[in-house]
Amino acid sequence: METVMHYPFIYFLYGRNQVLVYEIQRLDYITLADVVGKEGWEGYELPSAEPFTTFRHVERDPQEGWSFCVAAEQLSYLVDTINDYIQLQRKRLTIPTARVAHIVCSESAAGSLRVALAPPKYVIGFPEDLSIGPLWKLDEERGQACRQKWLMENINDEMDDFAGLTKLRVAIREIRDIPSHLPVYIWCGDNIEEQCGLRFFLYLLRDQHNEIFLIHTNQQVIERQWDPNLYEKKRLSVKEHQNYLQQWEGLAASTAVHRQWKHQHIQEMPENCYDSLIVKRLKQMHQEQEHVDFIQTGTFLLELLTKMEEPPNIFYLEYRIRYLVYNGTLALKGIPKSMRHYYVKIRQKTSLV
Repeated sequence: METVMHYPFIYFLYGRNQVLVYEIQRLDYITLADVVGKEGWEGYELPSAEPFTTFRHVERDPQEGWSFCVAAEQLSYLVDTINDYIQLQRKRLTIPTARVAHIVCSESAAGSLRVALAPPKYVIGFPEDLSIGPLWKLDEERGQACRQKWLMENINDEMDDFAGLTKLRVAIREIRDIPSHLPVYIWCGDNIEEQCGLRFFLYLLRDQHNEIFLIHTNQQVIERQWDPNLYEKKRLSVKEHQNYLQQWEGLAASTAVHRQWKHQHIQEMPENCYDSLIVKRLKQMHQEQEHVDFIQTGTFLLELLTKMEEPPNIFYLEYRIRYLVYNGTLALKGIPKSMRHYYVKIRQKTSLV
């Protein structure tokens, strides 16, 4: 799909003679949901004798009732292309007024932090749980595509195709956009999701010269108190910074898809490390029944998580349940489009002892 930029407008040549015109109305990065709607879009017909590179939509009438239908991959391309141009304009036009940049490993936590902080504020919420899935070349598009492929094939989180990928790429852009003179506060606790995130954030900022501070969040957050003054804050030393970068490079070079936080270290785990526990707990629940019957997967997973000292990502556990169905260990009833929509039990041939 050919593209021409005439800020604040971006032209996309769709098909032979359809020009899609997108207007950049603000300098916030967009997501897949923004592209799916028609806000900011207009459609024009390209005259057969006019080159696309010289086309201008000014003083032309947009098509009425126009529409376009593209595959999810093409929608992802539109998002990335628009965000590329937005990033160029952000670097040229925006001057951050915040004195500190905050990074947290959750979009919901980022929302709470934005409410708690006094303006001006600069908060980035990272949308991915890096305790699961490939991490190879995650700062590059090829690595992101590799991770997306694994997630689409294995993790049933009910998210639209490529929506997670566009959110990941937006978060990476935002972290890279942090000016070098701003101190960066990374909120991080003793859990695998935030420890993996910490190392990745530092890797993304490796070529900049920001002062880095870690805000230790192991204390219980009571009533969503996201005041930085309530938590221990520590300036990251050069040596610590280098150690974290080396650890990330080790994680990114591995083919492991599951990690745990044990003894203050990230440990890579076998992909099937929870399979025997899943089977054992399901057998126990069957023994509590008067007769072996199907159990809703969501109910079973919630019960299983209460028995685990370091609960992993629930969608990873659901992935392993489906694997045990596919290999014949478990029987299934329903459609596994989400953990609420199907039931599982131990196959009769499997002993309950």
